[in-house]
Amino acid sequence: MSKTNRGNFFEDFSVGQVIRHATPRTVTVGDVSLYSALYGTRFAVQSADTFAQDIGYPAAPVDDLLVFHTVFGKTVPDISLNAVANLGYAGGRFLAPVYPGDTLTAVSEVIGLRENSNGQSGVVYVRSVGFNQDGTEVLDYVRWVMVRKADPSLPAPEPVVPTLPAALAPDALGGAVPVLDLAGWRDDLSGSAARFSDYAVGERIDHVDGMTVEEAEHMIATRLYQNTAKVHFNQFTEGQGRFGRRLIYGGHVISIARALSFNGLANAFHIAAINGGRHVAPLFAGLTVHAWSEVLDAQELPGRDDVGALRLRTVATKDRPTADFPFKAENGDYDPSVILDLDYWALIPR
Repeated sequence: MSKTNRGNFFEDFSVGQVIRHATPRTVTVGDVSLYSALYGTRFAVQSADTFAQDIGYPAAPVDDLLVFHTVFGKTVPDISLNAVANLGYAGGRFLAPVYPGDTLTAVSEVIGLRENSNGQSGVVYVRSVGFNQDGTEVLDYVRWVMVRKADPSLPAPEPVVPTLPAALAPDALGGAVPVLDLAGWRDDLSGSAARFSDYAVGERIDHVDGMTVEEAEHMIATRLYQNTAKVHFNQFTEGQGRFGRRLIYGGHVISIARALSFNGLANAFHIAAINGGRHVAPLFAGLTVHAWSEVLDAQELPGRDDVGALRLRTVATKDRPTADFPFKAENGDYDPSVILDLDYWALIPR
């Protein structure tokens, strides 16, 4: 029996397969500080125990995307160690708050397979669930990833492509947020006076700022999440690939875009769900990320008068400021600068 892990190739997966991922991960205040150092995230609820406690949390919760990346990282050795690229996300729900000291584990189920026409790789669809130490589900999501075949001569499996929701309904949101005491919410400390009713469907927001990606930072980030995908780590192998260099982890782009979105969405403190996401094009170190957002929908939550939900599309670009909101051409093709198209629900005080 081999004592080392070569990772699963496309032909190693089967629909219905359940994988329990190794290495539980206790999230510490050190992880939270390092995450802040990597992205400069400034949302007050996740930044200050005092602010969080004043509105009803026992302490500042861990940033939603740090939770996402930690659970995602658990899945990489089994799902995407031999990935060509991570392609997209859907149906993601943040189900319970995570605090420093909580331990996260992950389980995935293969829900779809489709071999590519070149016979060299295929797309694997998985639903992954993250749990805390009490067995409480804190996160679930679907992602699909392109994975190499070890033996291109093997026949293609019968294609199974799951049907995924375009967006989660408002009644599926809010489980990770306690009922808030808005008397304790201070706009001067949160960084904005704009609340739920101040945003209009169709409104577009240029987040103005840009952030240049450094090689060292994206490597630290993927190590922080214990994400072992060789496309991010191994210049020896990737130097012989189609790009000749390592790819920036797609989640790194999401976290940069989310941090940039503070400028314009400072009170949209919680990502409640990821409706869908696409990594449109690769990103490499040395390029600068900009972002803009559009309000796709605004919904009250059943039984909640403290927060409302904004459905947002955040678009990130490389080396392209976003004052003119670059997105798609009339023929439906993305602007060449676009690297991320993310559709999500964010909660904001009313």
